[in-house]
Amino acid sequence: MQTTRRTFLGSVGATAALGIVGAGTMVEARGGTSGAMQASSTVKNKCLFWVAALTPCDKNLKFDESIYAEMMAYFKTAGADGVVVLGTTGEYPSFSVAERKQVAETAFKHRNGLNIIVSPGTSNVPETIELSRHAAENGADGLLIIPPFYYKNPPLEGLTEYFSLIFEQVKIPINLYHIPDTSGVPISIELLRSVKKYPNLAGIKDSDDSVPDYQLFVNEFPSLNMRTGTVTNLKAALDHDMGAILMEGNLFTRQIAAVFAAKRAGKSLDEPLAKLDAAIKLLEPAGGYHFGTMKYALSLQMGSRQTYPRPPHTHASDEQKGKMQAALQQMKQLG
Repeated sequence: MQTTRRTFLGSVGATAALGIVGAGTMVEARGGTSGAMQASSTVKNKCLFWVAALTPCDKNLKFDESIYAEMMAYFKTAGADGVVVLGTTGEYPSFSVAERKQVAETAFKHRNGLNIIVSPGTSNVPETIELSRHAAENGADGLLIIPPFYYKNPPLEGLTEYFSLIFEQVKIPINLYHIPDTSGVPISIELLRSVKKYPNLAGIKDSDDSVPDYQLFVNEFPSLNMRTGTVTNLKAALDHDMGAILMEGNLFTRQIAAVFAAKRAGKSLDEPLAKLDAAIKLLEPAGGYHFGTMKYALSLQMGSRQTYPRPPHTHASDEQKGKMQAALQQMKQLG
């Protein structure tokens, strides 16, 4: 997956026009407060930081359960509120149904207090429901479901029926996954309206880079958790008490956690956002958004053995490794 969403500080002024703050939300953390909530409680349960977690594989491309367990502990210690299991960054299309269940079960077993959202989406209803039920029955806090992505330009009625079949059989919080550059099937305002009647519609993940489109989502559905999936819209999301699910969370966990900490403390976001931006600018030229290099960099940060992506993604080359080592050393100097 090629990403270009790096100039988020330049978009801060453009996102200032977002003017509607959500009043309520479905509580997604287990043991959360139900019923009417004060603003501080809404922020606590809605404005959370999830890492779009990588899925580690060994040299033989088998899922590395022990490293995944270490990752859960690492993300928690570094300040993440939760993880998304087997999203796009987690290479979900590269794993079988049985493997996806194994990966999810490993996350549940080693959750360390993290809020866990599982991505169970496939191109068909039966497997998506099977994986959704498995997640619900084994302790997931929520789901992130991509639309059926093989057939392009499906009619609204067809997408509504697809998601309705899932909502009617799975009762934990469900989030729709808007990543049109990858799926080819956007989550539209009209689709969200058509399924808003389901009480377990929790929100979306918006992985598009569009500032005005994110503004439309927030303005139209202020009571849902319209999570940003890009750093471009991170400040806008926090300004409106929304959460974020970020692939950057793998390599910049502490920097992103510092942004959320400033939000919760009522402080300015400018300084932690600037530090995050500086760190991203160091690692991106070193391959910080390529799966093999991301996994290599995370292994260096964790002090663990290297893990690998499955094809069609490629392993980090020796040249990429050298650049990443140097970039990580520079990032340490940023503090």
